[in-house]
Amino acid sequence: MASPSSSTSPSTSMEMEEDSFEDAPDAIPSERQSEFFGWVYHLGVNSIGHEYCHLRFLVLRGIYVAMYKRDPNENPGIKPIRKGVISHTLMVKELGRKKVNSGELYVVRFYNRLDETKKGEIACATAGEARNWKEAFDQAKQQAVNDIPTVSHRRNLSIDGELNLEGHRRKVRRYAHDLKRLIKIGKGPEMLLQKTLDLGGGMMINRHSEMDEGDAVGSQDWRCVRTVNGIRIFEDVANSKGSKTFLLKAVAVIGASLDTVFEVVLSLDAQKRHEWDALTGELELLESVDGHYDVVYGTYEPKNLTWWKSKKDFVFSRQWFHGQDGSYTILLSPAVHKKRPHRSGYQRTKVNSSIWELKQLNTPESSSSKCLVTQTLEVNSSIWNRFKGDIGSKFEKTIPYALLCQVAGLKQYLEANPSFASDSPSTYVHSNYSGASIDDADFEDYDLNDDFYDALAKVDSLEDEDSDDDNNDVENKAGRVKLKNIAWAIAGLGLKRSAGALERSELDMHIPSICIDPSQVRSSLHRANGENDTNCWTTPTGRGFMIRGKNYLKDNCKVVGGDPLLKLLAVDFFKDENNLDSIALHPNCLVQSEAGKKLPFIFIVNLQIPAKPNYSLVLYFGAERPIAKESLLSRFVDGSDAFRDSRLKLIPSIVEGYWMVKCAVGSKACLLGKAVTCSYLRQDNYLEIDVNVGSSSVARNVVGLVLGKITGLVVDLAILIEAKEENELPEYILGSVRLNRVRLDTAVSL
Repeated sequence: MASPSSSTSPSTSMEMEEDSFEDAPDAIPSERQSEFFGWVYHLGVNSIGHEYCHLRFLVLRGIYVAMYKRDPNENPGIKPIRKGVISHTLMVKELGRKKVNSGELYVVRFYNRLDETKKGEIACATAGEARNWKEAFDQAKQQAVNDIPTVSHRRNLSIDGELNLEGHRRKVRRYAHDLKRLIKIGKGPEMLLQKTLDLGGGMMINRHSEMDEGDAVGSQDWRCVRTVNGIRIFEDVANSKGSKTFLLKAVAVIGASLDTVFEVVLSLDAQKRHEWDALTGELELLESVDGHYDVVYGTYEPKNLTWWKSKKDFVFSRQWFHGQDGSYTILLSPAVHKKRPHRSGYQRTKVNSSIWELKQLNTPESSSSKCLVTQTLEVNSSIWNRFKGDIGSKFEKTIPYALLCQVAGLKQYLEANPSFASDSPSTYVHSNYSGASIDDADFEDYDLNDDFYDALAKVDSLEDEDSDDDNNDVENKAGRVKLKNIAWAIAGLGLKRSAGALERSELDMHIPSICIDPSQVRSSLHRANGENDTNCWTTPTGRGFMIRGKNYLKDNCKVVGGDPLLKLLAVDFFKDENNLDSIALHPNCLVQSEAGKKLPFIFIVNLQIPAKPNYSLVLYFGAERPIAKESLLSRFVDGSDAFRDSRLKLIPSIVEGYWMVKCAVGSKACLLGKAVTCSYLRQDNYLEIDVNVGSSSVARNVVGLVLGKITGLVVDLAILIEAKEENELPEYILGSVRLNRVRLDTAVSL
């Protein structure tokens, strides 16, 4: 199965036309364009309503895509069965895990931003492969955006003429009858990727380290208290005093790839799990809520916990997230489910809330795969305080200890199995593609009017679905080359303080500043009146955030942030049955007030929060001077939506709150346009960004956790425009806000 490990996203449906397009000499891709190729599964519905899942070899060269039945490198002269062009309207979304017959695949959906009904899907064997393909198509989309001004002869895309892969699907009678056979041989061939890259482009691979805690300064103080079975056990000293619960974590470095560890941790297969998990007995999937959230029933088999007198069972939920830095987070929480009431002969117990965190440790010079595995566990303080000082190791007879030892079992299991331990880290091949087997002519005859989603939307024929010969050839010949996840912005934490004043000016310093009087600005959520005030907002300094320093492209060092460039004027907290868009156009909005009209520029961030009802948290940042021409902020404000999507960055930080919410939210910088759907409204003296948090299943799950604990949370948010070129560095914080224990019942209607 294939997976590219570069950056970015495509457009919609996923099958390519069998007939060649008209010759288009101007569409010949440059020799220096990036190329990705490898095995994927193409999901779709054929002409009689049957769902299919075909193994296909996908090639992405620049903005041109071709799909083959066989590997063209091993079959010279083979023609693509489908092909298309990536356009600036392409959007890509990771749908997470999907059960296909007896196997689990990771699905990526493509759709047209202008018409979301036009969509299609590919699937990969691992979440890392899906992420890598998403990033590869995102990169192609960005190239398409950059090419728009230079391709003046490009014809307007006809939305009405595009085929719809998903439209009004009939109930299917079977799903991918030939996939089960593929699953038997290991979910099909794993992806093979080769990328050509212009090394002069300034792109750098960020490196991971165990000390890479994120882009917000944390408050936890971990102390190693034991080393057991090759793992270290830590306790959280900083947050233990006076608390009813205690945090413990087990940490180990495992010699296997990140995707391998993730798949083993998530697997419910009893035979495999019994080789490393000494505590868990049977596990049964009760419900798959979505591709990133499910509910599981299980039993304990505590053979070493001899003091137990009864069998125990439990129900728990699992939520997993794939960060933009390539890391995985798996949240396990106690749950209830109607399919599993109390069972005769078993005592229903409540599982300890826990989190698995998986981070790649590989550097480009590494010769083997290694990842850092951390399991954090919530334990009753009385239990830990009673056992932690015992030399007699009574703690080793407890469930928390057995859970922490899962890390040790996982380490030994993976490193003892040659098929796991021998996985070598994947790297980019930094050279021009030279595979003569893939004919350049395959990429020369594209009609620029044929978008990628058009080709994918073409319904497979029944004969194609029932043909197995081509897939057999593919399965026997494909290699097993895995790819590494590439981080977006992970680097060593710099200890230097960023300068308050930028060497370049984002605001026009030749024009006198306008004094902003807070008393003239109204908002539904009030500004904090003191340290003990709640349900309010204030503006934190930038010292709690790490941003890219002046020499980031050379040393990957991040520095402490300075004061925000824009001033936080107000925060509105609205509720409505539907998402509130274009709030700036509402007559009661701050932008439409007399005070708002006098400001040179207002930057509005509308965080649309999915719930019942939906909420909108609206942040208004004001500038005291007009935006300087040719500045990064000017290019962002007046640029294309695709450029904005690739640059708008958010750094979250839970200053106070429940530990699991802290872990779920994290503290890593997130490119909002790549994580969720953003829409932009640029008028007069303002730019409004509507951030649809509900457009991502992962984000929805995280929001569910946050809303459940929101009255006990103190949250800091920093808004930035990501700097990618040397003349854009150092980064600066555009605006920041602190939300102090917000109450949902105080939201008002607009």
